[in-house]
Amino acid sequence: MKKTICELFAGVGGFRLGFERADKKWKTEWFSQWEPGKTNQWAHKCYVSHWGDIDENTNKDIAVVDKSTIPNHNLLVGGFPCQDYSVARSLVGSQGINGKKGVLWWQIRDTLEAKKAPFVLLENVDRLLKSPASQRGRDFGIILSCLAKLGYNAEWRVINAAEYGAGQRRRRVFIFAYSNATKYSKKISSIDAQKIILTDGFFAKTFPVEKEISIRESDVNIDDLADLSEGYKFEFDNSGYMKEGKVFTAKTIPILENPILLGSLLEKNVAEDYYVGDSLSKWEYLKGAKKILRTTKSGHQYTFSEGPIAFPDNLDAPARTMLTSESSLNRSTHLIKDPETNRFRILTPVEAERIQGFDDNWTDSGMPRKMRYFCMGNALVVPMITRMAKTLGKIFDEEK
Repeated sequence: MKKTICELFAGVGGFRLGFERADKKWKTEWFSQWEPGKTNQWAHKCYVSHWGDIDENTNKDIAVVDKSTIPNHNLLVGGFPCQDYSVARSLVGSQGINGKKGVLWWQIRDTLEAKKAPFVLLENVDRLLKSPASQRGRDFGIILSCLAKLGYNAEWRVINAAEYGAGQRRRRVFIFAYSNATKYSKKISSIDAQKIILTDGFFAKTFPVEKEISIRESDVNIDDLADLSEGYKFEFDNSGYMKEGKVFTAKTIPILENPILLGSLLEKNVAEDYYVGDSLSKWEYLKGAKKILRTTKSGHQYTFSEGPIAFPDNLDAPARTMLTSESSLNRSTHLIKDPETNRFRILTPVEAERIQGFDDNWTDSGMPRKMRYFCMGNALVVPMITRMAKTLGKIFDEEK
């Protein structure tokens, strides 16, 4: 099978870079990257600076793109936002459903429906498995139901990148889906769910786990999404498998690999403007424990509490999860004590790129420094994608 890719919500190209590092035979036929409400499309410009553009639709709202015009591909990939996926019946007594406007999952579903890619690899924040708080598991159940109705079976796994040798404690859920018509599906469907989760499945082969689990089961309604949206509730664990709407889930424990330490990713001779200077006391306050008495508009008083966060960040451990607000004066920004100068500073854009596994100066394509951090906060940990691409390469080689 040809190793062809369509990359949705492409950002600065983490999926594409990860796949090409694994095998140059992976070819991206089309991509989409559009930041709503932004005059300067910095991520798209960065992506194009590395690979060039494809057509006039790659920097449009994917919702207005005619999905039938997307070039054929055998693998659809994308990192999409965690949103409210609830659906409702479109008209009283009708069979149609309406998903919430702007929810990007429906663009993935519509692309799969139009192009019928045999394989799918998606990424999201791990809270997707438990959202919304009022009906835990509903949103992920809707996604699984959509995949099943389109003729896909699926696996998922929450991956903490640092537990598999990367330089950041970033937890993300990955979903691997495959058409029932594939050779892979016919092979994997004959294996029981426990072996798929533990040893024989896509994630088990890519990210090994300990061999003791307890599987729980559920079903997702394939025939009535609106009914599913109204009533479904299930606690999904960090690993699982779905076959024709039947769900198997379990909590797996990773076989740990040595991570990359933050100290090994630092630049030398860092410019003066990265040092915090007189603002050190503000940083110390933001990262410290707090108990603050607050009053609501109605006059109700309550105590806001938060625990301490590392100050400074430990250079002998992998980095914490990087957010889009990295480098700004806030609690989540990394603050280190530079081993060369013994002074406190923020990370440089290159260090942010290294934490995510990108090449140095990957985002140095004319975008403002603040946007370089923003793009890295949105990005994938590239070495995790490369690992998955290698496993997928073997699967593709076995397809006719």
